[in-house]
Amino acid sequence: MSITQSGLFFLTLEKINIDTLGESVEEEDHNIAMITDTETPNFDTDDFFDDVQANEVSGAGYTARGQDLAGTELTTSSGTSKYDATDAAWATSTITSAMAGVGCFDGGSAAADELHFLSDFVTAATSSGGTFSIVWAAAGIYTVDFTP
Repeated sequence: MSITQSGLFFLTLEKINIDTLGESVEEEDHNIAMITDTETPNFDTDDFFDDVQANEVSGAGYTARGQDLAGTELTTSSGTSKYDATDAAWATSTITSAMAGVGCFDGGSAAADELHFLSDFVTAATSSGGTFSIVWAAAGIYTVDFTP
């Protein structure tokens, strides 16, 4: 199998909703890392970055476990919640076959970084000595409709 969709990692979402994680999606303590299409994410049971780490990309200009995700913001309007952040970029990078961005709360190690979301790029992306950018959709990284 492979990456076939974007999604929220349920176990972390559950911890946020019952306030055992002690994190806020608006705090500036998130990472954005990238993984290849060899990963088969399990949104029901994966909860820490080490669950997907074996398929993390590597290359010049890329740091293991990704980089800080800045400008995180949660807004609500007309019954829909939108999570967004500043676009991410790796300058002067050589990255091959990045298929998804994985957002995590930075716990200090792969075994402590709680998974938040996976954003499927749909098509594998590559950079060669240039800037690799993740440009989030105008609708945000994800939205949750509380009034279906």
